[in-house]
Amino acid sequence: MIEFLKNLFQDNDNWRLVFITLVFLLFISLFLFIFNKVIKRFEKRASKTKYSIDNFLIKLLKVPAIWIIFSTAIHIFSSYLSDDAEFFNILTKISQILLIASIGWLLTQSVRAVSKYSQNKLDISTADNREARSKLTQIKMFEAVIIAIIIIVFIAIALMTFETVRNLGKGILASAGVLGIIVGLAAQRSAGQILSGLQIAITQPIKIDDVVVIEGEWGKIEEINITYVLVKLWDERRLVVPIDYFLKNPIQNWTSTTSHIIGTVYLYVSYELPLDPI
Repeated sequence: MIEFLKNLFQDNDNWRLVFITLVFLLFISLFLFIFNKVIKRFEKRASKTKYSIDNFLIKLLKVPAIWIIFSTAIHIFSSYLSDDAEFFNILTKISQILLIASIGWLLTQSVRAVSKYSQNKLDISTADNREARSKLTQIKMFEAVIIAIIIIVFIAIALMTFETVRNLGKGILASAGVLGIIVGLAAQRSAGQILSGLQIAITQPIKIDDVVVIEGEWGKIEEINITYVLVKLWDERRLVVPIDYFLKNPIQNWTSTTSHIIGTVYLYVSYELPLDPI
């Protein structure tokens, strides 16, 4: 029987491909079954702990872990098809891209998990929550910046696996041509906004939930993202402001040093009104 299969695969590459594909699918199915059982066991154990971060961590990292192992399996599978150069190259390229994307995804999810854990330790519902809001702003800004850097780096790594793109990159780096200047100018504003976001996270002229007056509008800082800030106005409208605006223009921040707000109240009353009850 073994001799028959050996002769069959030697004489017919199609049968060999079918057999290897079936083995690959069987391996993946078996792995997913075992992986699912293990994850369910971890989820059951995590649900019994008092920390909510356990469930959140499993939920975040489960899918990227599957893709990492899946891409590794494709790479191993492709090594058995090295005789077919074209098909081997295609599978190798797919496995490389999947592996790079999966590792990048796993890193971004890890950053989100750490950020979520840090945010859960903060309480901004107290009356004087300035310190908590300050830390929350820094955590969210650093999370956004780190994730953006990870995405850019891993996209660059994925593109560099293609020979044509690699040669193009070398050509741009070797000669400061017009294309390089255009790309540099286009990226300058985005890079400037990211640096502005980092500067705001460190110096903190504004924080999440700060009460501000900007462009004559009164509102609260609802979100601070890499490139823009979302201000919730008093009438439920939202004002979207570029992140670098806060470093170039004066604004009123009513809760910069404390969460308490002092305002002026005018009461128009009769001269006969007793003052003691007031």
